[in-house]
Amino acid sequence: MGRLTTHVLDTALGKPAAGLRIELFRLTGADAASVTTDTTNEDGRCDAPLLDGDAFAPGRYQLVFHAGAYLDALNLDLPDPKFLDEVVIRFGISEADQHYHVPLLLSPFGYSTYRGS
Repeated sequence: MGRLTTHVLDTALGKPAAGLRIELFRLTGADAASVTTDTTNEDGRCDAPLLDGDAFAPGRYQLVFHAGAYLDALNLDLPDPKFLDEVVIRFGISEADQHYHVPLLLSPFGYSTYRGS
């Protein structure tokens, strides 16, 4: 069976982003249904897949990374309002037997993502 995982790396500090809240939604038309909410551990990862087993299904999904709250917790000297608050990544799962890994590389002024392994 397939699964969905993520991790977050703080590229400005050169370390995993621990304590960052992540929400996952399944998209159907204009509707977004909440699937799960998790928080990254000390390694910048969630302790379990965001989706696996019977819950893992092809479709359109949205991850919301609460970067603003994470950056606030670091007590950095950032402008108000911050450049980044919520980082939203919309993606599709087309194969139910694959591992989909959607990491986030984050700094206070930019981010990137890719389909990892």
